[in-house]
This record gives sequence, structure tokens and C-alpha cells, in this order.
Amino acid sequence: MSTPVLRIGPHALPNRVFVAPMAGVTDRPFRQLCKRLGAGYAVSEMVSARRELWDSLKTSRRTNHEGEPGPIAVQIVGTDAAMVAEAALYNIDRGAQIIDINMGCPAKKVCNKWAGSALMQNEPLAVEIAAAVVAACAPRGVPVTLKMRTGWCEAHRNAVQLARQFEDAGIQMLTVHGRTREQGYRGQAEYDTIAAVKAAVRIPVVANGDIDSPEKARAVLDATGADALMVGRAAQGRPWIFREIGHFLATGEQLAPPLVAEVRRLLLEHLEDHYRLYGEASGVRSARKHIGWYVRALPGGEALRRHINTLEDSQAQWQAVAHWFDELGARMDRLPAAAAASITHDGVPA
Repeated sequence: MSTPVLRIGPHALPNRVFVAPMAGVTDRPFRQLCKRLGAGYAVSEMVSARRELWDSLKTSRRTNHEGEPGPIAVQIVGTDAAMVAEAALYNIDRGAQIIDINMGCPAKKVCNKWAGSALMQNEPLAVEIAAAVVAACAPRGVPVTLKMRTGWCEAHRNAVQLARQFEDAGIQMLTVHGRTREQGYRGQAEYDTIAAVKAAVRIPVVANGDIDSPEKARAVLDATGADALMVGRAAQGRPWIFREIGHFLATGEQLAPPLVAEVRRLLLEHLEDHYRLYGEASGVRSARKHIGWYVRALPGGEALRRHINTLEDSQAQWQAVAHWFDELGARMDRLPAAAAASITHDGVPA
């Protein structure tokens, strides 16, 4: 997996298994952890194009890339072409090396403002935004990518038409989630539309949606012909999925589940980095979901989750996790295979 297999502009990526941008999940500590465990590329949580939000604490955290290995990719969202282009430059000034445009988010609070996947209903505006961002980023040598869905609804799947227009506008990579906005995250992702997008354009295409195992990763690559895969929900509490998929794609063999001692170390290091970014009060609260994802399928995990939710002190939270994994490690060397491969559908998916 060390040989570059894909380029985005000047950036050579080490492999073709990526972590998807997820609001409230793919912050800097989580992205760094996923990269350590085999993700070839990671995109930040989305940053609003609204200037009045740029000085907020939430945006300052999302634009914090201290110590993050490149290429640093930042996703932006908005509905006005000039504002989105300005947001791209704002993020480039703060370290972004790749700009990704969000036209895939199905959340009502985003779509009600006609942003995210709602833009797929207005093809001229969608293309105008893409072209404006490309024009703003090109003089800086920063490539622009875009994430979208198969369409707004079952009767209006327009990903192929838009993909061709985005390519003409200068977009250098497309990620397609195999659902319409109308579906949200219900039902099964479909991959025929992603295959059609891949056949319609010359730029790299990334397949996203329901990729939750090494076998599924291989099947999706075969079904779509995509250049890369993007994993979202399945990485929540299971960041080692990237090395599992990479190993399987390279060798056809499954990796053993991770050692309990390794998962303990990874989670405790993740928590320390998380506290540094968010501070004491916010860090303790926002870490709860990550801890819950790590332990959800493990024996005694639900009891730990309930206990963790009563703690307001980061040291107490960290110690509770350390002690729980020490006890688990005394009973087993490795995570049970079923637990190591479990997937949540909670939170904000990719």
C-alpha cells in the first residue's frame, strides 16, 4: 500500500481507501488516527461559507490542522458561488491543500438552506459554484474535488449529467454516495449510478455508501470500477477498518482482529488528543460518542457507556476507559471477530 495509486492535483495518495467527511466525527484527532491506521486520505468536517460563522469556536476547531499530515482537505458548503469561493480561499490561508465542495449532505438543516445535496436540484447553480471555486483555487495551485449523491430523488437521478459538467468546470475528483437525498441513509446504497458516473468522466471517481467490510470494499470496487473507496459510518469506533480493507485488497486475506491492548492504547491516545482540541468540558461531552462506538459490541460495553455518561472530568473519563480495557484484556487477547467488525448507524454518517 505504499505505492501511490491516485493523484489529486500535485498530491500523490498512498492508497485508495479514504475516510469520509462526517459532521461531528471527522475532526482533526479522528482524521489523524484514521490516517495512522491506513486511510490514504481524509476530508474535514464541512465548513460553512457564511463569513459570520468563521470566527465561531466550532469553525476554529474545524479549521485547526496543527500537526496533521498532508494533504489537508477541507470540505466547504454554501449556496452562493462568490461566498463559497471566498470560503475556499479562507481555508487555503489556514492550511487547506485540497478543497472539497459539499453537494452530498442530506441533513434538513443544510438542505433547508438549499445547500448540500439540495444543490443537485439546481444544476446551473451547482455548476456555477463548482466553477467559481475552481477559478479561485487555481491560482493557488489548489485542486478542487466534490462530493455528491446520485440525485435529489428516485425520479431525478442526475449524478451523471452533473458529473460531466463538474469535470468541464475543472473539478479534479468526484465522490458519489450511492443514495438520493430523499433516501437519507435509509435502505441500501446502489452502485449502478456510481458505475455510470465512472464511465462518463475521465477524472477519478470515489464510491461511498455502506462500505463496512473488506469483502464489501472489494465488491463495490468490482461493481463500480471506481478509483477509490470512501468509508464513513463503519469507521466510527473501528478506525482499523482502513488497514483491514487495504490488506484484503492487496492480499485477499483477512487481518486478525486487533489486540485489546492495541485498542486500549489507540482509544486513550485518541481521547488525549480530543481533550487537547476541545478543552475540558466540551471534550468530555463530545468524547462520549467515540467511547460508545469503540465498546458498543464488546462484553460490558453498554455498562461502560452508561457510566461514562455520568462523568464530567476528563481524567476520570480517561481512567475509567483505561481500567475497563485492563479488565477486558485480562479476559481476552483480541477483540472478538464480530465485535471488531460491528458497525453503528448512529451519529451523522458520510
